[in-house]
Amino acid sequence: MSETPPETPDFDAMTRDIAEVPAVEVIVTVAVNLMSAAAVKLGLTEEGDAHKDLDEARKLVHALAGLLDASATEISSFHAAPLRDGLKSLQLAFREASLVPDDPGQGPGEKYTGPVYG
Repeated sequence: MSETPPETPDFDAMTRDIAEVPAVEVIVTVAVNLMSAAAVKLGLTEEGDAHKDLDEARKLVHALAGLLDASATEISSFHAAPLRDGLKSLQLAFREASLVPDDPGQGPGEKYTGPVYG
């Protein structure tokens, strides 16, 4: 029995597809992916602590805050407001999950958002 070789991706079609996506949609999609990954690393999913890793969560939350700060003038408040709310929730969850909480203004992403208090 012969196996069929794996199909190679159609990069031309992928390029055309991404060319049709508005920049705001790309930014929001990346932000949502960062939020989801951070939630997993904070142990906020159904699996709970199975994937909890605060060091990884810190990096993801910080990257999300940087992305939102950098794109604030590029995306409308319609898109930005819920993303900022999600970011703040993740920052608070990080603070609660930490055995030794960071000083105010020193938590993940607080360089961009300012101090987050519970």
